Amino acid sequence: MLNLSDILETITMIQEEHLDIRTITMGISLLDCADQDIDVSCAKVYEKITRLADRLVPVGEEIEKQYGIPIINKRISVTPIAMLVAASGGDPVKYAKTLERAAQAVGVNFLGGYSALVQKGFAAGDEALIRSIPRALAETEHICSSVNIGSTKAGINMDAVRLMGQIVRESAELTADRDSIGCAKLVVFCNAPEDNPFMAGAFHGPGEPDCVINVGVSGPGVVRAALEKAGDCDLTVIADTIKKTAFKITRMGQLVGARASEMLGVPFGIVDLSLAPTPAIGDSVAHILEEMGLEICGTHGTTAALALLNDAVKKGGVMASSHVGGLSGAFIPVSEDAGMIAAAECGALSIEKLEAMTAVCSVGLDMIVVPGDTTAETISAIIADEAAIGMVNSKTTAVRLIPAIGKQIGDTLEFGGLLGSGPVMALKTPSPARFIHRGGRIPAPLQSLKN
Repeated sequence: MLNLSDILETITMIQEEHLDIRTITMGISLLDCADQDIDVSCAKVYEKITRLADRLVPVGEEIEKQYGIPIINKRISVTPIAMLVAASGGDPVKYAKTLERAAQAVGVNFLGGYSALVQKGFAAGDEALIRSIPRALAETEHICSSVNIGSTKAGINMDAVRLMGQIVRESAELTADRDSIGCAKLVVFCNAPEDNPFMAGAFHGPGEPDCVINVGVSGPGVVRAALEKAGDCDLTVIADTIKKTAFKITRMGQLVGARASEMLGVPFGIVDLSLAPTPAIGDSVAHILEEMGLEICGTHGTTAALALLNDAVKKGGVMASSHVGGLSGAFIPVSEDAGMIAAAECGALSIEKLEAMTAVCSVGLDMIVVPGDTTAETISAIIADEAAIGMVNSKTTAVRLIPAIGKQIGDTLEFGGLLGSGPVMALKTPSPARFIHRGGRIPAPLQSLKN
C-alpha cells in the first residue's frame, strides 16, 4: 500500500533531486535481416525497426503523463551490425544511414549497435565495420557505436586495440568542426554486457530475444540528498542508506519497464540501476562521494568511497527487482557530471585517479577529453590498460575518450545537453608505441578457467 508519505517523497525526488528514468531502450534482433544483397538487407532492417519501434516514443510519453515520472531518452539497440556485414559485404556505412533513417522515422534519441565483437579475433565483417566507424558517426546524428576488444574468457585482442586507437583518432578528426562529437558516440569495451540500455555502448546481443524492453534508471541526486539527511553517521549506516534509496529508485524502474512491456506487447528485459549523472547541479556521483566526507572527488579515499557506493547500489537494486542487468552501479563520466568537471578543473581529479576508480565502478574511463595531439598509440594504450582491469577483475570496463582537435590542457570542450562539457586532461607523454605495435593477444587470466 502506498501512503501519503511515500507519494510526497517520490514527488520530492522527481522535482528537487533529479530522479528520472534515464532511458527506455527497445532491443531489436536483426539476425533475420541478413542477406547477401546489402540493399535488400538494409530494406529489411528499416522495415523491422520502424514496425517494432513505431509506438516506442508515444508509449514512453504516455507513461510519463500517467505516472508523472520523467523519461529522458527513448532509445533502440540492435544486433551488432558487423554480423549483417558478414553476410552482405559492401560498404557498412549503408547500414549506418539506414539506421539513421529508421531512428528519425520513429523519433528516438539514439540508436546503438553499429558494433563489432572481436575479443578473440576478427570474423567476416568485423574489420570492415570497424574501419567504417569514423565515417558512419560523422555522417549520422543518432547512431552510436561500440567495439568489444577483450573479455575475461578470451583475453585482449591487441590487434583490435591498436586499430581502435586509430579509429578514435580518426573519429575526432572527422568531427573536429563539431567538437569531436563522433568520439562521444563511440565506446571500446572489455566484457561488454549484451543487455546494456545505456549509450554509447548499447547493442542487442545475439543471445537476446527477438525484441525486448530494457530500462535504465538514474538518481545520483536522490542518493546525495538521502546521505545529507543521514548526517554524521558511520559508513555502515551510509551503506544501508544507499541500499534503501537504490531499492526505491529501482522499484520505479521496475514499474515503468513492466508498464512499457505491457503497452508495447514486448517482453520486459532488465532494469539497469546505474547512477548516471548529468551536468545539472545536484545530479552528480562526485557530489555523493563528497557528501560521504571527501573534501573533493579525486582526493585520497575516493576509490574506497566509490566502492562502497557501487556495492550498496547493487545490493539495494537486486532486492527491488528480479530483472536487474546491464551495467548497474555508478557511472563516472567526467563531462556529464558537474562534480567531476569541477574536480578535474581544479586538478584534484587526474586520469590516473580515474583509472583507479574504474576498478570499482560500473564502466570505466568515460567522456574524458584529452589533448588534440594525442597519438593513436597513446589512445590504444589507455584502452589496453582499462581492458586489463576489466579482464583481470571479471567486470565490464570501457573507454570513451575525446581527443579535442586543436585544443590543449586547460581548454574546455563544450557538447551541451546530457553530454555536458569537459576540461582537457593531461596524459603521460612517454610513448607506448613499441608495445602497441607488437599486436597479438594478451592471454586470458587464470581466473577464466572456471569450468
